[in-house]
Amino acid sequence: MTTIPASASVRVIRGDAEALAVAAQLAEEFAAGAADRDAHRRLPEAELAELSASGLLGVTVPAAHGGADVATTTLAEVFRLLAAADPNLAQIPQSHFAYVNVLRAQGTPEQQRFFFAELLAGKRLGNAQSEAGTKHVQDYRTRLTPAGPGEFTLNGVKHYSTGALFAHWIPVLAKDPEDRLQVAYVPSDAPGLSIVDDWNGMGQRTTASGTVRLDEVRVPAGHVVPHHRTFTGPQLHGAVAQLLHAAIDTGIAGGALAEAAEFVRTRSRPWFESGAERADQDPLTIQRFGELTVAVRGAEALLATAAAEVDRARAHLADTTAAAASVAVAVAKVAADRAAIEVTNALFEVGGTRSALEELNLHRHWRNARTHTLHDPVRWKLQHIGRHTLTGEHPPRHGLI
Repeated sequence: MTTIPASASVRVIRGDAEALAVAAQLAEEFAAGAADRDAHRRLPEAELAELSASGLLGVTVPAAHGGADVATTTLAEVFRLLAAADPNLAQIPQSHFAYVNVLRAQGTPEQQRFFFAELLAGKRLGNAQSEAGTKHVQDYRTRLTPAGPGEFTLNGVKHYSTGALFAHWIPVLAKDPEDRLQVAYVPSDAPGLSIVDDWNGMGQRTTASGTVRLDEVRVPAGHVVPHHRTFTGPQLHGAVAQLLHAAIDTGIAGGALAEAAEFVRTRSRPWFESGAERADQDPLTIQRFGELTVAVRGAEALLATAAAEVDRARAHLADTTAAAASVAVAVAKVAADRAAIEVTNALFEVGGTRSALEELNLHRHWRNARTHTLHDPVRWKLQHIGRHTLTGEHPPRHGLI
């Protein structure tokens, strides 16, 4: 299991502009080693330590607890910047922010004081959420069972546990004896908890999205949060979680477009029939870059629009505002999905045969896009969007839209 040192010095970010500046600086640093990390599956332990020390992991802590409580528009842009540099490093903390939101919505004052202080100290939350072999994605077999006064035990197996290998705390989704959904926040070194680095996906290789096993893991009641209450009224849990996925896909598209342009400018040859001296003067290549730019800019604009809609709903939370936010996020996710797949595929079309060379590892963009876009099928988002447009029906409150 990965050793997780405590950060010696952690910055506390004070506002939105500072968060964006820090994210831009980190993205530039992370981009430099992204291809090599992917090619050799070198897990980004040093980069994650830097992410913790940067203070970005605490930017959604409420101001009353010492955090910046940045706007959703800022958080989405932070993720887009990081994903354009290395989408693995962007995906790892996606669940971190989702489970910060669970604490914000359902945590007791004591839980909030404790965990928000942990976040401001650079501690990372992972996730142990999905399970394999169940009927569907929300069919959970992991159980949280009372084990005496003020204590529970956890038993189960989780898969696709992105971030768990690098986490200080692992939020575990489990059902209680009444079949209600709970989140147990478990320290990564808890007895009975083991994390297996067995993720072997073709893309997002360094997210270490492996298996978490829970064998009679003891959990104090003070570390259990009633997540089922999140979905009893208007909520933005799903909208924010899906927005961050959309930001990752949008970042993948933008990063691939930038690398494709650099490749064509410096390494590609023009097609002989074009009469051009350089590949970047070939009119058909220029045309294709125009089309790809429209796709990326459209995804970026829809991402910003959706984030602003979430912020409006945060200020005035009701069924109508929550539904508008969820639909806006669904639209952004569909556009991001399409842009990521189109651009990462077209990279080879505009780059030519040389772009397929293994040592260049340009195919990591397509592998990352194809793998990450498998999160939450957009065909179902189109169903919710279409119903809302036709009849005004609100999307369901299940946390995935």
